[in-house]
Amino acid sequence: MKQLISTISKKPGVYQFFDKNGKIIYVGKAKNLKNRVSSYFNKIHENGKTVVLVKQIADIKTIIVETEIEALLLENNLIKKYQPKYNVMLKDDKTYPWICIKNERFPRVFSTRNIVKDGSEYFGPYASVRMMNTILELIRKLYPLRTCNYNLSQENIDNDKFKVCLEYHIGNCKAPCVGNQTEEDYSEAIQNIKAIIKGNIHGVIKYLKQLMKQYADELSFEKAQLIKEKIQLLENYQSKSVVVSPTINDVDVFSIISDEKYAYVNYLKVINGAIIQGHTIELKKKLEETDDELLQIGIAELRSRFNSESKEVIVPFKPELQDENMKFLVPQRGDKKQLLELSERNAKYYRLERKKQQANVNPTKHADRILEKLQKDLRMNEKPVHIECFDNSNIQGTNPVAACVVFKDAKPSKKDYRHFNIKTVEGPDDFASMTEVVYRRYKRLIENKESLPQLIVIDGGKGQLGAALKSLDQLGLRGKITIIGIAKRLEEIYFPNDSVPLYLNKTSESLKLIQYLRDEAHRFGITHHRNKRSKAAIKSELAEIESIGYKTTQQLLWKFKSVANIKKASLQELEQVVSKKRAKVVYDYFNANSN
Repeated sequence: MKQLISTISKKPGVYQFFDKNGKIIYVGKAKNLKNRVSSYFNKIHENGKTVVLVKQIADIKTIIVETEIEALLLENNLIKKYQPKYNVMLKDDKTYPWICIKNERFPRVFSTRNIVKDGSEYFGPYASVRMMNTILELIRKLYPLRTCNYNLSQENIDNDKFKVCLEYHIGNCKAPCVGNQTEEDYSEAIQNIKAIIKGNIHGVIKYLKQLMKQYADELSFEKAQLIKEKIQLLENYQSKSVVVSPTINDVDVFSIISDEKYAYVNYLKVINGAIIQGHTIELKKKLEETDDELLQIGIAELRSRFNSESKEVIVPFKPELQDENMKFLVPQRGDKKQLLELSERNAKYYRLERKKQQANVNPTKHADRILEKLQKDLRMNEKPVHIECFDNSNIQGTNPVAACVVFKDAKPSKKDYRHFNIKTVEGPDDFASMTEVVYRRYKRLIENKESLPQLIVIDGGKGQLGAALKSLDQLGLRGKITIIGIAKRLEEIYFPNDSVPLYLNKTSESLKLIQYLRDEAHRFGITHHRNKRSKAAIKSELAEIESIGYKTTQQLLWKFKSVANIKKASLQELEQVVSKKRAKVVYDYFNANSN
């Protein structure tokens, strides 16, 4: 590795770390590649994840670029392409729509999510589809444009190849396809449309006012009225934009807030004093990246995504990033400071919304609320943080077993699940079996001084509940733990010494949690019962061989299909399936018998 590092250039660029399988595990950028890569190997890292990363590095590759900003953009693209394990994860990577002005004679204007490099102009992307549609709707009201995809060459128009369509008759198009609109007039409309999309509404309004005055001077009052209506539309649209200050023109604003796991970078685009675009991205930290590093990632991603070339960039602090095409400004007061504060508020609001969404999606976030509701519905004295549920399982009286599942904080704690083989009961007696397993479970918890549940759920009605109560009485736990039974027919909830069941609302979260417990106990018990029956079903000479257990028996039968085939197998064939020691035991057993 030292020899590899010694050959690395000191120029700016991007480095890629590969593991022993040739997979990219980290991508980084640096002003000085050699110094940056060397730092991973010549100092002690406090972050445990960085230590693990360094141990996994088997190869290093670098890409040299001219400037640091080029390195940042390349790093961003490589991370999105390969998604390395130890890189910051960009959580928001949607395909946003663009407004396209097609590269053709009499260009069409439409929205698209696919960029085709054919010389067409694309504006965006728009994080808000509603905002984009508002702009397109405004454009259609101001300027009738064609929507057809015909080849409107001069030759085709001169040869009367096309006819006017419905769009012309309802006033949405001036029919350039039949020569009713000149290319010069259409191009003038396209130039105004570009200005509107870029946010330069003030310039368009100024031009239209001059045109309106010209028509009025020429006594073309109908044309002047149409222009006046367009001006009113533009002014109404402009009034709905967030106006900050008319003195601020073509500025990018970035802010960042972060916590232990995530960072949120907000972006605002300001043109002629109005915010025309705004977006926030979420970055998941992997190696305790600094706010400086994360802000650089955010700037590269958002400027690339929104195709921004603004020279002035407002930031909360100056990042360690040098680029002659960007001037970083940290405002202390005035309108630009207010812009930065607005950006920060947007980032905080986005983080708050994300946390609310995660809370709605992730049931663990609602554990307290669900358990408090269950406590209230079951009239318990304390919140049931620890719940256990029991279920018996036997088919036609064979191989009786029982299962106990454990829920903590309203979710399964599978490491605490327990199976029980019935020991003291003969025949299919569910009540006696329930008494046995409940007694064994809590006698062991008491002896081991382990925590007891606040709630016990028994799968069954009054009979099963009564059987479980006998064990609690023997152990002196009655009254100390809430215990209920749930009957399957109508989902009745039974309490000790109460013949009238409780009926919870079918949509109640309390009932759904109890049903989840019951169903999980049933699933867990059935699985164990099937396994036990499978073991009992394997009746073969293999069971008679000393030191050959159930697992080895299964492996051999799975491979050779029958005991007869196992007898015929050579020692080498047996060793391919099980260990050499067990293969020799099986081989010697059958060969000794045959001899």
